[in-house]
Amino acid sequence: MPGSLSPEARPFQYVIVRVVPRVDRGEQLNAGVVLYSGPLEYLAARVQLDEARLAALAPSADPAAIRPHLDAICAIAAGDLAGGAIARFDRSRRFHWLAAPSSTVIQPSPIHTGMCDDPAAMLEHLFRELVLPIG
Repeated sequence: MPGSLSPEARPFQYVIVRVVPRVDRGEQLNAGVVLYSGPLEYLAARVQLDEARLAALAPSADPAAIRPHLDAICAIAAGDLAGGAIARFDRSRRFHWLAAPSSTVIQPSPIHTGMCDDPAAMLEHLFRELVLPIG
C-alpha cells in the first residue's frame, strides 16, 4: 500500500475519470479511476456515479445518459467486447486511449504515476481516496 514499497513493486499509471456535465463551466465530479501497469500486465477501471453530487453540480444532468459511458470505460479496460473495437487493442493502447484528453462530458485527468506490487489493491485504494465521498 502507499508508503511501503516491496522489492516486487513495479511502475503503474492512472487517470481519474471525471464527469464534466457542462463543459462550458468546467465543473467536475470524480467518478472513477483507470489503472495500468505494463510490467504487472494489469489494466482495470472502477467507476461510480454519485447522483446526489451530480444533481448538486448540474441539476439538469441526466445520470442515465452518463452511466453507459462510465460502464464503457470499464468494459474497454477489461478488454470486454461490449466496449467495442477499442476493447480489442492491447492493454497499453487501451489505457492510452482511455487517458487521451477529451472535451466531452467524460474526461480523464492527466496521467499520474506510482509504484506498487498489487495493482488491484492500489486501484481500490485510489478509488476510495479520489472518488468516494470524504467522510
